[in-house]
Amino acid sequence: MAALPSAVLFVCTFNTVRSPIAEALLKKFHGDKIYVDSAGLDVAEPDGFVIEVMRELGIDLSAHEPKSLEEIDDLSFDLIIALSPEAYSAALEFTSTIACDVEFWPIPHPGDASGGREAQLAAYRRLRDELFNRLMDKFPVKGPVVK
Repeated sequence: MAALPSAVLFVCTFNTVRSPIAEALLKKFHGDKIYVDSAGLDVAEPDGFVIEVMRELGIDLSAHEPKSLEEIDDLSFDLIIALSPEAYSAALEFTSTIACDVEFWPIPHPGDASGGREAQLAAYRRLRDELFNRLMDKFPVKGPVVK
């Protein structure tokens, strides 16, 4: 197993859906070993669907305060994972003067799903589960994992 980075930043467009989910999941499984944070290019209101699908895993994101990349003071990240094309461009610019790896995980925003409440929740669950699977591939956990 490759060594874990000491600090990871997730970046997306508004820090309301993809990046806070990724942050919370990585903290759940490696928060004692990795400093994890998230930010957006801009900020928006917290997303109720995110709160609901994360609560299903026993993770409470109701107090999440979206923040922008400009609000990140500590630049000592080993890895930035961008979750939207715009965030990837910004992360590359952000890291132009620091030693930090940048990865792009192109994950569509679930808010684009059509249909009623259950269809929306299903789209958010798919996003959550895709992030979970990618995180487990990138940052494996020893022993059995319970989502």
